[in-house]
Amino acid sequence: IKLATAACITRGNKSAVINIPTEMQGLKNEVIVQKAHRYDYDHAIRDCGARLIDVETLDEYERAFSERTVMTQFFNAAEGGRISREDWVRVAHKHGIPCFNDAAADVPPISNLWNYTEMGFDLVAFSGGKGLRGPQCTGLLLGKKDLIDAAQLNNSPNSNTIGRGMKVGKEEIIGLVAAVDWFLEQDDARMEAEYRKRAALIAERVKSVPSVEARVFIPPVANHVPHLLITYDMNRIKVSAIEVMQRMREGTPRIELNPSTGGGPASMGLAGGSNVIVVGVWMLQPSEDEIVARRLQEVLRSAMKS
Repeated sequence: IKLATAACITRGNKSAVINIPTEMQGLKNEVIVQKAHRYDYDHAIRDCGARLIDVETLDEYERAFSERTVMTQFFNAAEGGRISREDWVRVAHKHGIPCFNDAAADVPPISNLWNYTEMGFDLVAFSGGKGLRGPQCTGLLLGKKDLIDAAQLNNSPNSNTIGRGMKVGKEEIIGLVAAVDWFLEQDDARMEAEYRKRAALIAERVKSVPSVEARVFIPPVANHVPHLLITYDMNRIKVSAIEVMQRMREGTPRIELNPSTGGGPASMGLAGGSNVIVVGVWMLQPSEDEIVARRLQEVLRSAMKS
């Protein structure tokens, strides 16, 4: 996000690369975003000296462009927002302004690696972790060559740049390249079938505990793979989902549940609630679904006795 913003602000201007965000004179620095797409990661945009301009309607979007506009920001997984991707790109390009799409968690499907650039987004970012399964400290920035070149100028190995602190080592770069190669060789249908199989095994085991229900759920955009949603009667199983998460984390082996568990900071589209456990099965290694199922059974059954 930061490098995309820096690329749009500096556009290869080496003096600007060295001086942002403290010296912004003569530089465009307004980034238009839908109000429903605001999130904590906006900080990366502001780090570059940019000012965010909120809009809600297509008419507001049309009128938000000025001689200061440098980029438009789209959060791909946002549940809200009244302006479609297509309209977002169309209007920005009418004004000659590049569009950035934060699609960090939005593979699979595999084709999303090129869907958004083909849609017209000038820059698209993906996490190197998450669906790509590569190093968590890496990411992909894809898009127009001139903007990618501008982003590189703002990044390591160039020392006096805003991106120097986000240096990624050669080992992580090789890891991400290997992850992308692996990912492109996969098949969406086969991956989904495997994740459903894991979820079904865990569901079958935990439903042996009285009052427990389980179903498979696929979020609409981000983390678009089968997840398992487990609910139960808290009058019978006397523990909150947050407590279940903590007991799974503190047990042997340590198991981390999806952060949506218990109504926490949900991945987009996942249900929340004090009695809702969310299991993300796609990061498991072979046979680990058996371990997760056993531990969930143990934790839930033990809570019936408390």
